[in-house]
Amino acid sequence: MKIYTRDGDDGTTGLYFGGRTMKSSEPIEVNGAVDEAQASLGWARSLSEPSSRLYELLVSLERDLWVLMAEVATLPANRHKLSPNKSLVTQEMVARIEAEIDSLSSEIEVPKEFVVPGETQLSAALDVARTVIRRAERVAVSYPLEKSFVVNYLNRLSDLAWTMARWAEGPNHRTARIH
Repeated sequence: MKIYTRDGDDGTTGLYFGGRTMKSSEPIEVNGAVDEAQASLGWARSLSEPSSRLYELLVSLERDLWVLMAEVATLPANRHKLSPNKSLVTQEMVARIEAEIDSLSSEIEVPKEFVVPGETQLSAALDVARTVIRRAERVAVSYPLEKSFVVNYLNRLSDLAWTMARWAEGPNHRTARIH
């Protein structure tokens, strides 16, 4: 099997459950931004301890983003074919992120002022991921999907990335703050 198909040479790309669209179309712009977010989470994961709590959480979030991208890459006429948690973002997926934020937040002292990123390489990578996720969220709001949790998920995910960054700094970190 070859990695290239040449199908996209005309400026189009395939959609989940069929159909093609321009590579510059709104859903593909959303998925491009989410793809960057997923890669940035992968970079952060590469800096974390294999099999650690953070590593496993990041793997699960990267997999969640596949679900999100499948939903976005589906024509409205085919949305009925989506499967919750497999190709459709659910309220439960959003709630799981909220639970992770609450759990990690309970283990750290949440800064009450602006944080200057860069305490550690891992926390800096997570802060970069947060900004990339925020951009994906801004792009996603321009492509509203009916009865979708895509924007909610991305909003919580950026909050989780911020929380993971603070958690990754460790219990004795010296958070630089802007006064």
